[in-house]
Amino acid sequence: MLTIKSADVKNKKVLLRVDFNVVLVKKGGTTRIADDFRIRAALPTIKHLLKNKAKIIIASHLGDGKESLRPVSRRLEKLLKKKVRFVGECAGKQVEEKVRAMKNGQILFLENLRRHPEEKKNDLEFAEKLAHLAQIYVNDAFGVCHRPHASVVGITKFLPSYAGLLLEKETNVLEQATTSPDRPLAVIVGGAKISTKIKLIERFLNLADDVILGGALANTVLKAKGLSVGKSFVEEEMIEPLKKVEITSPKLHLPVDVIVSSSESGERPVRVCGVGGVKNGEKIFDIGPDSLVLFDKIIHNAKTIIWNGPIGLFEVEQFARGSYFIAQSVATSSAYSIVGGGETIAVLGKLNLTDKFNHVSTGGGALLEFLSGNKLPGLESLGYYTNN
Repeated sequence: MLTIKSADVKNKKVLLRVDFNVVLVKKGGTTRIADDFRIRAALPTIKHLLKNKAKIIIASHLGDGKESLRPVSRRLEKLLKKKVRFVGECAGKQVEEKVRAMKNGQILFLENLRRHPEEKKNDLEFAEKLAHLAQIYVNDAFGVCHRPHASVVGITKFLPSYAGLLLEKETNVLEQATTSPDRPLAVIVGGAKISTKIKLIERFLNLADDVILGGALANTVLKAKGLSVGKSFVEEEMIEPLKKVEITSPKLHLPVDVIVSSSESGERPVRVCGVGGVKNGEKIFDIGPDSLVLFDKIIHNAKTIIWNGPIGLFEVEQFARGSYFIAQSVATSSAYSIVGGGETIAVLGKLNLTDKFNHVSTGGGALLEFLSGNKLPGLESLGYYTNN
């Protein structure tokens, strides 16, 4: 996989695909960005291109295509302290005219790619229109590399293509963690649905030294082991597939006690009980104190930690302790720490712990796919797997 370090970008028009799919908060007629983490993550690549006198054309998606990227372009302008010209389209004559007028070191920011249905269809005609704007293509959008879209895959058929500095960093860190990590390697998997993470869990039961499960997905595993989970969220269709997984492996660590209530609001009585003591009308919303002690020992024994997914319903104060404790435990450990997933990063943000982790991945679905051992179309189109 070639990176921009080896590309001659001077005087060249560079189409830079980024993942600026941020959350916009609208209030009182104003729009603000909830967290600019993904924008800041791409700054090293943008600054590299500026330093080497490229003409930068930035392309991204935002949500399903309805929202405009204009507020995002303004935030980028503020972060760079440099003029960023926003254009209300991403292909066509208007864009082509503005591109022709560009000078070295200027930045043009295109409108939301997903306003064109052809983007998600990986339509080659649309990909060629995007490619027509530039002389070089750079993919710095790890977060969408699992999507076979026109601006991620199709465009590489028409332009010399390179990985940006962020994409290079993401793949290097994750490859190291999955092929030759410092051991013991501990993997913490939380979140709601085990169906989206079962392949990841299976893989790391082979690769890792310890696999910790929490969050609602642990409920399904507990039920598969014959334990009572009351009215907790369970993926019933996953009970049978889980019987084929080594859920009795000594590497696999499940909660030994849990926080339960009859309501997720936290307004009804909340109690701690052993995993087999959940009553019929109760639901599991967090892990208990004995589980925290158990998991803390594993975390502080590890040399490498990968964490994806909250451990409980952290949005409700009464059920946030588990996720907060795990975040603080990993942050204070001596292990090399990797974290990813929007909700997990939100936990770190609430505690101001983001900078205490060695690598905070910009990928959600892409991170899961990579860690699960699946090939990502965006990386494949850059030749990543040819030499790996």
